[in-house]
Amino acid sequence: MVKLKIKEVEFSYASVHVLKDICIELAESEMLGVVGPNGAGKSTLIRCIDRILKPQQGSILLDEREIKKMSRIELAKHIGYVPQGSAHVFPATVFDTVLMGRRPHLGWHSSEQDIEKVVGILKLLGIQRFAMRDFNELSGGQQQKVFIARALAQEPDVLLLDEPTSNLDIKHQLEVMDIIRNLVRKKKISAVMAIHDLNLASRYADRIVMMNGGEIYDAGDAATVLTPENIKHVYDVEVEVPNHGGRPYIVPVRPVNSVEG
Repeated sequence: MVKLKIKEVEFSYASVHVLKDICIELAESEMLGVVGPNGAGKSTLIRCIDRILKPQQGSILLDEREIKKMSRIELAKHIGYVPQGSAHVFPATVFDTVLMGRRPHLGWHSSEQDIEKVVGILKLLGIQRFAMRDFNELSGGQQQKVFIARALAQEPDVLLLDEPTSNLDIKHQLEVMDIIRNLVRKKKISAVMAIHDLNLASRYADRIVMMNGGEIYDAGDAATVLTPENIKHVYDVEVEVPNHGGRPYIVPVRPVNSVEG
């Protein structure tokens, strides 16, 4: 079942063409990894799906409905967005920040059920001990987990993640990615994650879209997309790609045209 459909989407900042003829379909319970170098258009694509940005051409459909015809509140009931890195927010405790994720469902009056959901999500992400701390006092990695918790509190059908592990150490990267993957499977959430780490993409994504220069360069499973040829062309890096546990594992060798000393 197709949950999200992106059809011929194009987006420009002034005269700079950032997305060009993007076509993607996302199935229910699918985890899609979007990879590519800096400036490839990954974050812009995520923001277009969440309607933070408005494409100049094309359409984005959620369950066959045009998202541009949905109200902001209605869209927030179905799509949860985790921004890149941490950002300053108005002073609020971690608990209240996560509770904001419930607003699209029940307005500004929180029920006992909402409180229970927030407590459960904080425990799930291992941040319940920070519940009464001010969000702005947390480390970047802790803030990132809070943003993920807030998005999960929306109980979305589609989860959008823009570099969800960017501020996390390797242990917490794996913990967060395991949590997201398990939620995708158990709750039949569809997820789109823009991610720099090709090995995390290989390990966790059901399918990968590789972008370059605002266009889709290749798409498919990890073994099809994460090849030495594709990575050399898109990233200008020579790599070795052994297989580990049935998934390709990327080992950087050298930049293309580098001078060895």
